[in-house]
Amino acid sequence: MAQKKKADNTETKLDPVFLTEYDRYLFGNGRDYKIYQKMGAHQAVLKRKKGMHFAVWAPHAKAVSIVCERNNWDVKANYMMPLEKSGIFEGFIPDMGYGELYKYAIETQDGTILYKADPYAFSAEFRPGTASKTADLTFTWHDSAWMKKRSETDVFKMPMNIYEVHLGSWRKKNDGTPDGFLNYRESAKELASYCNKMGYTHVELMGIAEHPFDGSWGYQVTGYYAPTSRYGSPIDFMYMVNYLHAHNIGVILDWVPAHFPKDAHGLADFDGEPVYEYPDPRMGEHPDWGTKVFNFGKNEVKNFLIGNALFWLDEYHVDGLRVDAVASMLYLDYGRKAGEWIPNKYGGNGNLDAIEFFKHLNSVIRGRKDGSMMIAEESTAWPKVTEAPENDGLGFTYKWNMGWMNDFLEYMKQDPLFRKGVHNKMTFGMSYATSEKFILVLSHDEVVHLKCSMINKMPGYWEDKFKNLKCGYLFMYGHAGKKLLFMGQDFGQEHEWDESVQLSWNELDDPLHKNLQDYMKDVMHMYLKYPALYELDSSWDGFEWVNADDADRSIFSFIRKDHTGKDSLLFVINMTPMARDDYMVGAPCAGKYTLILDQDGTVTTKSGKKRLFKAEKGECDNKPYRVVYPLPAYGCAVFKFDYVKEDKADKK
Repeated sequence: MAQKKKADNTETKLDPVFLTEYDRYLFGNGRDYKIYQKMGAHQAVLKRKKGMHFAVWAPHAKAVSIVCERNNWDVKANYMMPLEKSGIFEGFIPDMGYGELYKYAIETQDGTILYKADPYAFSAEFRPGTASKTADLTFTWHDSAWMKKRSETDVFKMPMNIYEVHLGSWRKKNDGTPDGFLNYRESAKELASYCNKMGYTHVELMGIAEHPFDGSWGYQVTGYYAPTSRYGSPIDFMYMVNYLHAHNIGVILDWVPAHFPKDAHGLADFDGEPVYEYPDPRMGEHPDWGTKVFNFGKNEVKNFLIGNALFWLDEYHVDGLRVDAVASMLYLDYGRKAGEWIPNKYGGNGNLDAIEFFKHLNSVIRGRKDGSMMIAEESTAWPKVTEAPENDGLGFTYKWNMGWMNDFLEYMKQDPLFRKGVHNKMTFGMSYATSEKFILVLSHDEVVHLKCSMINKMPGYWEDKFKNLKCGYLFMYGHAGKKLLFMGQDFGQEHEWDESVQLSWNELDDPLHKNLQDYMKDVMHMYLKYPALYELDSSWDGFEWVNADDADRSIFSFIRKDHTGKDSLLFVINMTPMARDDYMVGAPCAGKYTLILDQDGTVTTKSGKKRLFKAEKGECDNKPYRVVYPLPAYGCAVFKFDYVKEDKADKK
């Protein structure tokens, strides 16, 4: 049944002061979790006159006015009223409606006029324009079944196969327009179709919040409450989320609370002085990125960010936020040399304000119990990232496993002759796999800036590169942890990712690329089919090495299982071009082992019969049984079997 969702900026009767004393109290204490319903631009009624109400926080300003098309951008036409000592200014423009451009003209203490976009604007002008735009968020949602199921599902026991996407370069139109961007609605239909075909469960969208520079990929945000106008309106983006949910695809957004750019219309020195950033540049600026750092110790700033996270979850029904650059927030000395940073009150390098911010934010989201996810891109060994705040953790749902990713890529780029020397790179990840709730990632960051595309990281002749990548991907999908691939990786795009051009979909006309894509489709659907591959990701009960030490032959063998033991999976992966015709692998019990997938994909025979292998009695790999299987060069094998008790196994 359709839900009619009430817009937060629906018509409101306006008292002389729209933000009450209690509203201002909550904001000053960082706990007005729906602050976006009051700050920014909202339709309202004042003295029986319909118009637009505005509210902005500019605590150091001498004066603030609203400038817009309606008043010919006249600074003196619509001054705003300061609300006591809150730093908030309110204003009202009669007859103003939706879809109109505006900014705030902020007079600083020295008399300078700054023209700033609205930090709480729901929409923004298409770049290179920098104005804010009034917007209606009324939308009829049809995803109540999805949202209900999400709230009832244990996120740790479900499959997660994430497709990371940059909308501006995933696909483009060939209509002659300068950018060729697909609209959110157009992308929704094509994305849903592709994800369902391949076996992706979620899309992670890069760069949705408004940003001025395409080359920042959306990680230098100026409009935290506005979906970028590059691909359409806020309602168009709601349509996209709604459509993806209707096709059983979850939506994760990249979220950037770590830093913001210095663009003149943005948050930097918002009223002539630091407002959103730390005032001391040793804390308030990232020297590597040339950006400002949010002041996590200021309640109003924390409220801005926490309200923003909840805004995307509530108003746009997104299923999770992937928090960018968490390490840069946690460490005061991140990217800084000695003397360029200030220790905390205990003399350490931890940012106590940011730690408390994460605990506060994640406590609120955990308390909702609605299946929303918070995912940390945290690149260090900071402890307890996914532990509950009451247990002194940061409270994230998942953490990107950057250590696994670095080790995996270091191994895979080696010539097979030398892989035995770095064998432990592939096995080390399991030694800490249960320390956090992990997502294994091969993200956009690994295929840009001369790092090579995934296919060109692989060693060997051209055909060997595809064989290597198949082996690597199967290892990834068999390993404990949820999964993430960046667009183009599943068919082996040859060139590095470039945000200005679309993926090389034409490469699928080549048999090698098409074969890799078909293989990945088989691997992904296998992942979705068998709970052994996801149900016990964070438990040692779900993973068992058969042979982690076969470095000389560069062969890996391991078992994945769920709580029942039925439909367990035995993986064998040969990382060299050497065939092993006499290969045998240890098996934990007697019985039949069905080959379900090999280096060519899902195993089927001409007669339609299953390829069965009977486990023989005899010690192998410290297991009591063995399966004899001739392993080809770059051979892969996944066997399905059931754990059975010894007394029953002996009778088979």
